[in-house]
Amino acid sequence: MNRSIATYGEALALMMVDDGLPLHRAGHFRRSITGAEVNVAVALARLGHNVRWLGRLGDDSAGHAVLRFLRAESIDISHVGVDSARPTGMLVRDSYASDAMITIDYYRQNSAASASTYTELKPGWLDGVELLHLTGITAMLSPTAPAMVNALIDLAQQRAITVSFDPNIRRKLAPIERWQAVVAPLLERADIVIAGDDEVHVLTGQEPMSWAHRSVNDGYGTAVPGPNLQAGKTVVLKHPDKSSTAITADSKHSQAALPTQLIDPIGAGDAFAAGYLSGISCGLPLQQCLHRAALLGARAVTTRTDTDGLPTAADIQAYERQQEVMR
Repeated sequence: MNRSIATYGEALALMMVDDGLPLHRAGHFRRSITGAEVNVAVALARLGHNVRWLGRLGDDSAGHAVLRFLRAESIDISHVGVDSARPTGMLVRDSYASDAMITIDYYRQNSAASASTYTELKPGWLDGVELLHLTGITAMLSPTAPAMVNALIDLAQQRAITVSFDPNIRRKLAPIERWQAVVAPLLERADIVIAGDDEVHVLTGQEPMSWAHRSVNDGYGTAVPGPNLQAGKTVVLKHPDKSSTAITADSKHSQAALPTQLIDPIGAGDAFAAGYLSGISCGLPLQQCLHRAALLGARAVTTRTDTDGLPTAADIQAYERQQEVMR
């Protein structure tokens, strides 16, 4: 069986200011598609992986645009749910080179994705899957969302599917106390955690590196990795200087930030996660997984939308050949 990587989450219509003005003065917008798990899925698909996106969309123009976009990226959408009573969510934003300046407005309350419930989960969703990637955003969409995320993790663990988790904290979605109550326990359930130092500190109240070492040694995460995946728990920490560290029970690897031309920082974390998961799925050593993650993160910020800058497998090979020549 040709095994796949699956993501589950919310796809959003992205309306981005097209004229460089702040959001409250904008008059022209460019439409695109976004969503943390969608970004990861697209990045992995462009690298040649078999990818399945799971989620719910409204039966509206935005929902149909999402399906066309994912289909064009060769992503499996055969299990996507369509809700005729609720809309596809939307995100409206401006664009600057500093995320501290970017204004984002979400329109996702009562969206099709927010109505997800574990009673809809079907075992076939994860047929042929070796790795499942989730984020804290999905768990925070509604009161029913945490049960769905936990049910997916249950199903993955029953099938020996490795679970990857990125907390991806978005403070506009809920108070931080809610994030701590809902998302912190998910860090313990995952086999691979990819998180910023600040996110780990906020969610656990602990120093990130200390928490990471305790987590990998306490044996959190119960899935049995597939044939191409690393054994045991792994925590990947993203540091403020854009460097990163991967920690397992018996190893530690570090990766410096790669030079890049920063146009827009949004989407870098999703690209980083996809790069790391690509390396893991390909059976690469952890150091190479971190490097691929850093490379995708560096490429993602060179364009204004979350997915325009994501490289193909040929792009990665060309870059690696260039690096060999430079050595």
